[in-house]
Amino acid sequence: MIRFHSSRRLLACVALVVATGIAMADTAPKDTIPNRKAKAEEALPEVVVTGTRNAVDVRHLPMTVTVIGREKLVEQNQPSVLPTVMQQVPGLMVTSRSMLGYGVSTGAAGGINMRGITGGAGQLMVLIDGHPQYNGVYGHPISDSYQTLMAERVEVLRGPASVLYGSNAMGGVLNIVTRRPAASDGIATNVHLGAGSYGTIQSEITNQIHKGRFSSTVSAQYNRTDNHRPRMGFEQYGGYLKLGYDISTHWNAYVDADVTHFNASYPGSVSSPLYDGDQWITRGVVSAALENHYQHTSGALSVYSNFGRHKIDDGTSNPEQPTQRFFRSKDALTGVSWYQSAQLFEGNRLTVGVDYQHIYGRAYYTSKQTGEVLDTPNKQSGRSYRNEIAAYADFRQDIAAWLTLDAGLRIDHHSVTGTEWVPQGGVVVRPMDTGELKAMVSKGFRNPTMREMYLYPPSNEDLQPERIWNYELSWRHRLGGFSYGANVYYIKGDNMIQTVNRQNVNTGAIENYGVELEAAWRISSHWSVNTNHGVLHMENPVVAAPAYKGFLGADYRQNRWTVNAGLQYIGGLYTAVGENPEKENFCLLNASVSYALTGGLSLWLRGENLLAQSYEINRGYPMPRATFMAGVNWSF
Repeated sequence: MIRFHSSRRLLACVALVVATGIAMADTAPKDTIPNRKAKAEEALPEVVVTGTRNAVDVRHLPMTVTVIGREKLVEQNQPSVLPTVMQQVPGLMVTSRSMLGYGVSTGAAGGINMRGITGGAGQLMVLIDGHPQYNGVYGHPISDSYQTLMAERVEVLRGPASVLYGSNAMGGVLNIVTRRPAASDGIATNVHLGAGSYGTIQSEITNQIHKGRFSSTVSAQYNRTDNHRPRMGFEQYGGYLKLGYDISTHWNAYVDADVTHFNASYPGSVSSPLYDGDQWITRGVVSAALENHYQHTSGALSVYSNFGRHKIDDGTSNPEQPTQRFFRSKDALTGVSWYQSAQLFEGNRLTVGVDYQHIYGRAYYTSKQTGEVLDTPNKQSGRSYRNEIAAYADFRQDIAAWLTLDAGLRIDHHSVTGTEWVPQGGVVVRPMDTGELKAMVSKGFRNPTMREMYLYPPSNEDLQPERIWNYELSWRHRLGGFSYGANVYYIKGDNMIQTVNRQNVNTGAIENYGVELEAAWRISSHWSVNTNHGVLHMENPVVAAPAYKGFLGADYRQNRWTVNAGLQYIGGLYTAVGENPEKENFCLLNASVSYALTGGLSLWLRGENLLAQSYEINRGYPMPRATFMAGVNWSF
């Protein structure tokens, strides 16, 4: 089923996205190409932490990492990081069903899919400062928790990251690195307000203090909307707190907490409407860390807990016959993490670490009338305690100025499924100061969840971990203000958990391969453009993994004006698989404008789906046509 009204417009859109991306490679000004003999330090290194725990130049890592800084995250005034991440990362798709709010349970959106490996099945992990975040019952991320207010930057590692992060990182990781105040002493406050289509309101206030050795970040937010369909309202409020203290030149500590609560309504699909499908969800994260930073070694010891409380009314197709019970769940993932990275000799870096996690989940039903816990048959209720302990090591060695070798190994023991060995290896060749060729082989795995093993009739206590192997080759090149990259990958997996004859079994397979391209060009001090493209082939198609995703963005800054525009095309997106598969193709144009009235006060306007396209990402949930938001940002 294709809901794009004009095939000519469709072809024109994809042609524009693709052609512009290709043309950028041929239009880089010759005077921006540096001399091959230029010193390496003239190219600013891009430092990341996700691929190796400690801060390292991405040019020495064999894996593919995309970094999205705070400037990019806030330029479109989005309350969630996910819309921006979807635009900027090739091969990554985030599902939606409305203007604001992803929700949970049946009909929910916010599924994060990387190269056909889905976070909805717990195969892709979201991290906050390197700490795993997922539901302890169902094993998937809770997308309404990942707010821009907490993020300094987002690092996305494409491909398995199980050596460092264990189960659920088999398809990759999305790491939200939290905010820290400016290095100099001072106090800064920012107020963000916006309102727009369908009664949507977004608001946020953040205060940051840095005084001597002490620093703090405090944020609060409130968002709400009616959305574009009846019985689809969404309301969210929460806050973020981070306190830091520099104990000495080499040691620092911090504690932080993030809590968000949202109320969401689930209206059912267009063809099967529901009434009273309401959700009350609270998610929280707390952590504390002690970090050390020396010339030849650095590391951290941290404790953390990711927890949730869910109350859900499954809704009814007949408003005259409301449901008589609530589904409830409680979960917590509590862990301790330690790592230390050291330079043992010239060109070497060894990172070793230990992780421990205690995963708790409980699911049950309560009576609407009395509130008592109901005795339900057929495994509709349950409780689970699981423990996971692991040790890992990653060894990286610069053989020469142009060659780096990397090898990693993790031994991971799960209290139910047993022990898993996880290796990876890679090589980086730098034939020039401004370019590197990378090759990577890595294993990923995912332990079965409480739901799959113990909850509902398909459950099976004998399930084993899912496993994949990823093979990847990539090239990155920087030419002054112009940079580009390309990578090809092949993914082969087995033991995928599927339901066959009403029982969960390890019988599924994954065989995906694809190509990803990206480029960015700083044309002048006023203009910049960027583009990325991902082509994916799946031997066994899954929902929400498009065959092609392309994005073309342009930024303009002049005096008080800032203008951002993005054109995104999604092609071959499965909204249903099996005997009656359905696909969607659509092209979206989004834009935002801001104008600085004074040094600290600015007005902004954002428009989404400006072509007013009719399309679906979740089957049965048509997305809104053109929507608009406007507001003010005040910094003082």
